[in-house]
Order: sequence, then C-alpha cells, then structure tokens
Amino acid sequence: MWNILSRGMDKVITCFNKRPDASVRLICFPWAGGGSIHYARWAKTLNSSIEVYSVRLPGREGRAKEPFFQNMQEIIDEVIGVLLPHLKEKPFALFGHSFGAMTCFAFAEHAKKVFNLEPIHMFLSGASAPYSEARLQAPRRSHLSDQEFLVWVTSIGGTPPEILANDELAKLFLPVLKADLCVVDNYRCSRPSTPFLSCPVSCFDGKEDVPHDLQAWKDMTSGDFTVQMLAGSHFYLKEEANEKYLLDHITKHLETAEIDYL
Repeated sequence: MWNILSRGMDKVITCFNKRPDASVRLICFPWAGGGSIHYARWAKTLNSSIEVYSVRLPGREGRAKEPFFQNMQEIIDEVIGVLLPHLKEKPFALFGHSFGAMTCFAFAEHAKKVFNLEPIHMFLSGASAPYSEARLQAPRRSHLSDQEFLVWVTSIGGTPPEILANDELAKLFLPVLKADLCVVDNYRCSRPSTPFLSCPVSCFDGKEDVPHDLQAWKDMTSGDFTVQMLAGSHFYLKEEANEKYLLDHITKHLETAEIDYL
C-alpha cells in the first residue's frame, strides 16, 4: 500500500529537496498551463525548516501523455488523495498564482470541510476570489479561437516568445493552457457566508496587471488578511526582485506560524 501511495506522490508532487525534519510544508499549485518546476526550485532558497511540494497536473512534464482534468473537483480529489497522510503529519501552507490561487481555495475548502484540516497560512497571487463579481464577470478565455487565444497569451506575458512564435511548440503548449482555463471558466463556488478558515491570508498582485478583487478573499478567513502590490504585470512573480520579496515574506510568516503552532 505504501509503495502505491509513494508512486502517486512522485507522479503528482515534485519535491527537489526532501526535508523529513522540516517543520512545515509549502504546497504550491501551478498557474494555468504551468508545470511544477518553477515552484519546486524555491526549495533551494527557502530555509531548511520549509519543505516545498509543487503540484504537477496531468498533461505536462512527466505526465504529458495523461488526459487533462475536466473540472476542479478532479484536481482536488487527486491532490488530496496523495497528500492526505502528509497533511495530517505536520503543518502545511498553500501558495498559488492565478489559476493556482483558485485551486488553493478549492483545496483549502475541501480539506477543511471534509477532513477538518486547515493550512497555517495561505499565499494567494494574481487572481480575484472565485466567488467575487469580478471573477464571475471575467471574460471566458477557453472558447477563443487559437489565433485569438495566442494574441491574449502574448498580451499577458510570462510565456517565452520563442514558444509562441514557433507553431510546433505553440501546438504543444496551448492545449494545456486552454484545458486549465476551461476548468477556471467552469468553476463555481459560493461566497462563504461565514469564514471557514482562521489562518492568515496574504494576497499579492502586479501593479500593472488587470485589476483583481483581492479584498474578496478576506471572506474566507477570520485570521489576518493583507494585500501587497508589486511592480510588474500578470507574471510579476517571475521578476527576480519580486520573487525574492515573496520568498522572504513566505519565510518570515511560516517561521512565525511554526512558533504559534508549537
């Protein structure tokens, strides 16, 4: 049984630096079309008390031949399925940007309501809360033609131009992105009538990105809530100075949370 669980972990989670003695795990969810490598390498910068688990979804990296998930519940069922023993083992925090922020919300809601497990901190970036009017009124991107889609992807940045300029590479990349955005377009959840979490929530966004309703995220927690705007557009977090700021912020808050937890 353990071997089966271990194989599932290796398939779904990328962990470059295994740290069995870490006091907290940071679980990172990819942006739309993204893989697991970007966040997995954060382990090299974060201190040894934090172990990074980066989620790898079907249709990319070592799972390139697997069919894409069709909805948010499929994502949550798989990730919770492999991570549940680890969630019970020690404190965990969540990080997600854009599509990843929505996946964080769905994951946290499910973990709390079904298993009564709660993160010690949530770090959410580049997205309106999924139940906000701003999100519900946002244009649906997954139905765009390939050409319209390419124009939009180019406009938000974050994708190497050599990929978008190469028809063969674009044909490999665009289906993954479209599949994730289809999940976003069809994901619906209710605005929490009362907060279901008590942990702190930190929100971040690029100052030059389209405006997002970050304040709406506050509805899910009774804990501390902060919003910080950083220089840059949608993929501001790929800028070296911004990434350093994020990692310093994460480190500081998780070290404080460890003390509180103990």
